[in-house]
Amino acid sequence: MSRRVVRQSKFRHVFGQAAKADQAYEDIRVSKVTWDSSFCAVNPKFLAIIVEAGGGGAFIVLPLAKTGRVDKNYPLVTGHTAPVLDIDWCPHNDNVIASASDDTTIMVWQIPDYTPMRNITEPIITLEGHSKRVGILCWHPTARNVLLSSGSDNVIIIWNVGTGEALLSLDDMHPDIIHSVCWNSNGSLLATTCKDKTLRIIDPRKGQVVAERFAAHEGMRPMRAVFTRQGHIFTTGFTRMSQRELGLWDPNNFEEPVALQEMDTSNGVLLPFYDSDSSIIYLCGKGDSSIRYFEITDEPPFVHYLNTFSSKEPQRGMGFMPKRGLDVSKCEIARFYKLHERKCEPIVMTVPRKSDLFQDDLYPDTPGPEPALEADEWLSGQDAEPVLISLRDGYVPPKHRELRVTKPNILDARPPSGPHRSQSASDSPLMQQHTLERLLEEIKALREQVQAQDQRITALENMLCELVDGTD
Repeated sequence: MSRRVVRQSKFRHVFGQAAKADQAYEDIRVSKVTWDSSFCAVNPKFLAIIVEAGGGGAFIVLPLAKTGRVDKNYPLVTGHTAPVLDIDWCPHNDNVIASASDDTTIMVWQIPDYTPMRNITEPIITLEGHSKRVGILCWHPTARNVLLSSGSDNVIIIWNVGTGEALLSLDDMHPDIIHSVCWNSNGSLLATTCKDKTLRIIDPRKGQVVAERFAAHEGMRPMRAVFTRQGHIFTTGFTRMSQRELGLWDPNNFEEPVALQEMDTSNGVLLPFYDSDSSIIYLCGKGDSSIRYFEITDEPPFVHYLNTFSSKEPQRGMGFMPKRGLDVSKCEIARFYKLHERKCEPIVMTVPRKSDLFQDDLYPDTPGPEPALEADEWLSGQDAEPVLISLRDGYVPPKHRELRVTKPNILDARPPSGPHRSQSASDSPLMQQHTLERLLEEIKALREQVQAQDQRITALENMLCELVDGTD
């Protein structure tokens, strides 16, 4: 992978550095489940890691600042009855995370800004629709509360988390296990890879495969795919001789790859993490002890090797910080959270610059936390690019925002109009009026009770926040 010509690029000297020992998170029992997900999710507020748990599945959520040794009794997020296989933070609410499990369900959780005293066991909502384990989760990049899940039933379901409804179900497109799913930048298309060795581009709202390529990589081991800024598809997979390979494809012409490079003979699946602002792709192999990174450009050979960050310990999984969570004063362009067996270690990627001024060329406006569309707007066919923010003054995460779930009222679903049954004495207008009044009174009493409980919960949360603020 050596370059014969020195190519001009501001990212040519990007270097990786592991954080100091006191910046790591120690004594975490990272999950031993054999599943090819990253086991780790991070945002500007929290670090979440799937952990070993007796009698079900769990993950731990730590405030980013809580480095050092983690108390063995630190509260977990528990609720699944089988191991958790994937977790993903909502891009539009830093306090909301979704988890997928071997128990066939998806749970969406609200994480408080203060440290809870005991395990979080009540999700905001549980989404049930898959018949087998759910191993992939991916939030929509621009539409509020839209979440994609993929299971071992070979089905992709797109949910509206705000109502708990399944918006779309893509259940006849993949004849085998789905290995990866990725949205494009505005969430109008999906790229999927499958055990049948086919790379597919799908329009989920039309329920159509708009392009596909069989054997983008000829090996039988799992393939991964992500969209690039230019609209190409970047893939990682294996050759027939089990060598790891990376590819770049143009969905408008899947016949020939734009680029195809062999890597090495390691057998760990390469997890690609793509940064659209810099068009750098980072490849982290499970079981590897290195992160390789490449720049994708419009000039041949299109995928340019930049460098490799190497360490002694192999990685069990990897978290990738969104751009708005980085330290722009240190020219940090990426930050990873590398999972070991018992700890999590931040790794920072930096562009060496001498100036202390804000570097405009390194930090173009980047996707912020505001959604561009509502779920029903997206479903009706609208598309919108992410709402961008400037990082010039750094990014301060907003305070705790609650996700409210409004389930459709089943009482609104009117009974089917059919032949009326014969009227009995109990159906007399007087009797019906009496029953209706009683029901209305019960509803009123229940509503008052719910409001009182809501007020009490809000008051308790405020007291807790004041206590936490006072002890900081």
